[in-house]
Amino acid sequence: MSESATRRLEAIGKQLSLSSNNATSASIPPVTKVAGDSNGPRAKGKVVIITGANSVLGIGRAAAHQFAQNGARAVYLCDFDDTHLATHKREITSAWPTVDVHVRQFDAANEEAVREVVADALARYGRLDVFFANAGTLGPHAVFTDIDADTFMDTFRVNTLGVFLAAKHAAPAMKKTSAEKPEPSGSIIMTASVAGLRSNAGNTPYSASKAAVVSLAQTIAFQLSGTGIRVNAICPGLIETGMTSLVYEAARARGTERKIGQLNPLRRGGQADEIARVALFLGSDESSYVNGQAWAVDGGLSAGHPFVPGKLG
Repeated sequence: MSESATRRLEAIGKQLSLSSNNATSASIPPVTKVAGDSNGPRAKGKVVIITGANSVLGIGRAAAHQFAQNGARAVYLCDFDDTHLATHKREITSAWPTVDVHVRQFDAANEEAVREVVADALARYGRLDVFFANAGTLGPHAVFTDIDADTFMDTFRVNTLGVFLAAKHAAPAMKKTSAEKPEPSGSIIMTASVAGLRSNAGNTPYSASKAAVVSLAQTIAFQLSGTGIRVNAICPGLIETGMTSLVYEAARARGTERKIGQLNPLRRGGQADEIARVALFLGSDESSYVNGQAWAVDGGLSAGHPFVPGKLG
């Protein structure tokens, strides 16, 4: 290096050192923050609707716990099957007595029922902040050539139409403003699946319906441009829930539970709470710049092309 170049570097170094030593909070701008403190309740004051909340092992129940624990003002537990909803309500109310918990039994693909639960939230609280459209079905365990048209469309009705209706009625409600909520805002969260991102993770109707959910999140996010309402899809991998319980029970009976999730880098299946925490993040203001995305929460499964180690040739 030439002598003149060396002198220039030394001069720059001295200047940077002086600037660093003389800098004060008054001389540099503060960090711009859209969300509140990240060490406080992440859903404080929010009104939350969750579908698919009945299953004891389910993502919906786990998400309700996360939102309640993080200061939600009200949580609506909704499901077609209401076997455990009252129990879930008692459990949450006992643990977090300041949270209003409402139970609703309805089909997530019934438009009038979806309209009613959103209207109830507005009537009671004057706002809706989060709609977690989580209701879904696995569909038939069969090769596509053995699936009839009605069965195929029923899978779409639950998995895709239900999500569409949630967005259709939640978005106008999230635009409502008040003294407590001066600006329109909200988060619509849709449960998709890694099966909607790549093949071999589910049957044909299920995979196609979940791919449609990803598309809904993307297209609706753009149609809500400028409203402050965000739309995202969560794409779980193999999670131990009511829908997958038979897989886990069979593996435990055979003594092969350790093989569950062996194709993902974490080498295990997931728990509902691990998905619920992502739903909490997407429903909170901390994800204020996350929009129109399909978030894979799958232990890394969708990050690569699965193979069996040691058997490449």
